[in-house]
Amino acid sequence: MSKKSLFVFCFFYSLFSLLLFCHGTDRITPGHSIKDGETLVSDNKIFELGFFSPENSSSRYVGIRYHKIQGQAVIWVANRDKPISDTKGVFTFGEDGNLTVTDGNNISLWWSNSSVPSKDVVLFIENGGNLKISSSDNRTIHWESFKHPTDTFLPNMRVLVSSGEQKVFTSWKSASDPSPGNFSMGVDSSGALQLVMWKDSRRWWRSGYWDEHIFQGVPNMTAVANFKFGFKYFSEGPNSYFMYTPSNISELVRFHLQWDGIEKQLRWNESENKWDLLLEQPANDCEFYNFCGDFGICTESANPKCTCMEGFAPKNKEQWNQKDWSDGCVRKAELQCQGNKSTAEEDDFKELRCGKLPDFAVVHPAVSLEDCEKRCLSNCSCNAYAVVENIGCMIWIRDLIDMQNFGKAEHVLHLRLAHSEFDHKRLSTAEIALIVAAGIVFLAISVWLLWCLKRKLKASVLPAATSTSLMRKNGIQISDMSKSQEYSLEMSGPADLVIEGGPVNGPDLPLFNFNSVAAATNNFSEENKLGEGGFGHVYMGMLPGGEEIAVKRLSRISGQGLEEFKNEIIVIAKLQHRNLVRLLGCCIQGEEKMLLYEYMPNKSLDFFLFDPAKQALLDWNKRFNIIEGIARGLLYLHRDSRLRIIHRDLKASNILLDEEMNPKISDFGMARIFGGNQNELNTNRVVGTYGYMSPEYAMEGLFSVKSDVYSFGVLLLEIVSGRRNTSFRLTDYVSLIGYAWELWHEDKAIELIDPLIRDSCCTNEVLKCIHVGMLCVQDSAVHRPTMSSVILMLESHSPTLPLPRQPTYTSMRASIDTSEIYLEGQENVSSNDVTVTMIVGR
Repeated sequence: MSKKSLFVFCFFYSLFSLLLFCHGTDRITPGHSIKDGETLVSDNKIFELGFFSPENSSSRYVGIRYHKIQGQAVIWVANRDKPISDTKGVFTFGEDGNLTVTDGNNISLWWSNSSVPSKDVVLFIENGGNLKISSSDNRTIHWESFKHPTDTFLPNMRVLVSSGEQKVFTSWKSASDPSPGNFSMGVDSSGALQLVMWKDSRRWWRSGYWDEHIFQGVPNMTAVANFKFGFKYFSEGPNSYFMYTPSNISELVRFHLQWDGIEKQLRWNESENKWDLLLEQPANDCEFYNFCGDFGICTESANPKCTCMEGFAPKNKEQWNQKDWSDGCVRKAELQCQGNKSTAEEDDFKELRCGKLPDFAVVHPAVSLEDCEKRCLSNCSCNAYAVVENIGCMIWIRDLIDMQNFGKAEHVLHLRLAHSEFDHKRLSTAEIALIVAAGIVFLAISVWLLWCLKRKLKASVLPAATSTSLMRKNGIQISDMSKSQEYSLEMSGPADLVIEGGPVNGPDLPLFNFNSVAAATNNFSEENKLGEGGFGHVYMGMLPGGEEIAVKRLSRISGQGLEEFKNEIIVIAKLQHRNLVRLLGCCIQGEEKMLLYEYMPNKSLDFFLFDPAKQALLDWNKRFNIIEGIARGLLYLHRDSRLRIIHRDLKASNILLDEEMNPKISDFGMARIFGGNQNELNTNRVVGTYGYMSPEYAMEGLFSVKSDVYSFGVLLLEIVSGRRNTSFRLTDYVSLIGYAWELWHEDKAIELIDPLIRDSCCTNEVLKCIHVGMLCVQDSAVHRPTMSSVILMLESHSPTLPLPRQPTYTSMRASIDTSEIYLEGQENVSSNDVTVTMIVGR
C-alpha cells in the first residue's frame, strides 16, 4: 500500500472513530480509549459513560450518568477523589484489561485493578447501567461497576451480604464534590438482615429487620408495595445477596444516598420530565437513630415524642423535661437476677406493642414462643424477647435502643421487668380462707349436679342393656332424642359429646342414629362404597329430603381411628370455608362411629390427576383454580379461622372436588389445634403420608404451619406435572422434588409441565407456580413462605420472587406400596420405615 493510500485510510478511520464516539458507541475493546467529550452509551440509550463536571464545579470526572434525562443524574464515579483540572483527561481500556483514568500529563488518577488473562474481552454498559469487562460471549465477567458502587443503588445491583456490618454505598462530600463524604449505607446481617446508614462510624438510620417481605421499621412499606418494587434476599452457592427488581421493568428507579445523609427513593416521571420522590429516610426526628436514647420509644405524632418504656424512668429528669432525650431511660427496679435482694420472686415479662423493634437482636430460628422466653430467662443480660414470623426468636441482651411507633403496632415485644413492676395484690389470711371455703362449696354442688345429669343421660340414651355395655366399653356417652327408627335426625342442642371422657363441643352438630344412616347408604352396600382409607370405608348416601351425603365409617377392628374420629369432630365442626369440606353430622352408637359429610360428585383430586385417561379433563385453568382454592383453605386454617389448625396430612387424595371442580380440603383426623401464641409443637406420634411430610416433622416430630406449606409445595408440583411425588423412587431423582430442582437449576423448568397442558397453558403462570412450589419445599421451615405470602405470589401478575434453596432431603417410602404411616412409640407401626434420602444435583 502506498504512503498516500495509507494516509487516506488512516484519515478516514480516525474520522469514523471520532464520529462513532461523538454519537456514542456501546462497547470498546482493549487498546482503545475515550477522551473528554466522547461517550460510551448503553444499547437502550439510557446510560452513558464519559467525562462530566458537577454543578458549580470545573473539575472533570469520569462517571456513568443518565444519557438524555434532564439533569443527567450521575450514578457512578471512577476518579471521585482525584479530579482532573482540565479537559485533557483520557479513560483507557488497556491491553492488559485494566481501566485507567489519566490527566493531560499522563498521570494515572484511577485504575480498576482488573487485569484479565485474555484479550478476547470487551468493555460495555449494560442496559441497567452496569459497566462491565466481559468475555466477548458475555459468559465470563472480569470486572463490573456494580461491585464498586458509589452513592446509587440501581435495580438488579447485587449487594453481597457477608457476616456483620458491611458499608456498600458512600455519599458525595458535597453537591459539587464527588469525593467520599461523611455518610455511608449498607447492610448489617449480624442478626436479621437490616439496611443501615452511618455518619462516619456512628449509626444514623436503620430500616428495621427484613422478614422476607418488608423491612419492618420502614413506616410506609407494605408487602404489596414490596412486590411492586421487588426487594429480595437470596442465596446463590456459598454467597448471599440483597437486590431489587421493579415489577415494571420499563420504569427508571434508583435509590440515592445524598451528601447530607438523606436516602431518597426516586422514579422518573416521563410525562412531567422530572424525578418523583417515592420515599426518603430519615424523614422525621423519630427515624434518626436512637432519637429517644436507650429504653426510650419515639412516636412522631405524640407530644412529647419520647417516652420511657414501662418500668423505666428518665435517666436525667431535668434534661428530659427540656426535650433533650439523648440520655434515655433507666430501670425503676433492678432485676432479681441482677442482685435485687428485696424480693425472692423471679422477673417476669410484660407485653409491649411497637412498630420498630430494637436494634442488635440475637436471632434463633424455628424456636417457639415458650422456648424463646426460657432462653431469655436463662440469661440475666436478656432485656426482652419477641417471636417474629419468618425471622424466629429474637433476644436482646444489650440495652433496647432505637424503638419507634408509627401508627401500626404490629410486633409484640416481651419486656423483662422486676417482679415489683407488676400489679400483684396480696390477699389477707381471712380472704384466702373465704375463697377456699367458697371453692369447696362450689365443687360439691358441681359434683352433685354432674351425678344427677349423668343418671338422667344414662336413662334417656340407651334402651337396652347390650347397647349400654357397648357404649361404656368405648367410653362414649351421647344424648339420643330418637322417636323413630327410620330416617330420623336426632338433635341434642349444641351437640355436646363425651368421647373417652373428653368433651367435644360443636356448634349445633346434628346427630344421626345408626338405622337412618344404614338406610341412607343402602345398608352400606358395595354399590354405595366410594373408597376406603386407613381408618375405614366411605359410602355414598341420600337423606329423605334428597340431599346426597358421604359417610365415613370407622372400622370396628381398626386400632388407629378412635382418636382421629374424635379429633375430626373437634376440629372441622367449628370451621366454615368454601374450600373446606362441610361436616353435616355424626353417628355414635355402640361400636359404630361415623361422620357424615357433604357429597363431592367428582371424588378426589388424585382420581383425575394421576389417571392417564382422566388427566386431560384437568386443563390449566382448572388446575390453577384448584391450587388457589387449596391455598385459600390452608390460609383460613392457619390464620383466619377461630382456631389455628395444622392439617398434617395434605395430599391429593384429601382434596375433594365438587360438581364445578372447586377444591375442598378434607380428612382432619390428624389435624392439630394451636394456641394463640404457639408457632411450633413437637410430637412422638408422627402421622402423615410418605412424600408429603416436611423434613423437620418426619425426622424430629416438629410441626408448624410451615409443615403444611411443605405439603402444599409437593401438591403444587404434582398438579403442575401430573405425576406423584413418589413415582420417582426407582429413578436417579428419588422424588418429584429432586426432579423439579434438577430442571429448575438447569433452567429447564418448562419440561416439568404436564405434556397434556404444556401447549395450552399460560407458560409464565405455570413457571411462577413451579417457582412458588420450590420455595415451599425448601429444607428449612424458616425459609419457606407463609400461606398468606404464597397467595400474594400466586395472585400477583408479575411478582419478584426470592430464589429457592436446593432441597436436599425428602421422606419417602422404603419398598412396600403402602402410603400411610402412623408412629407412636413402638405401637401401630407399619412395615414401612421412614428413610432419609439426600437429593444431590448431578
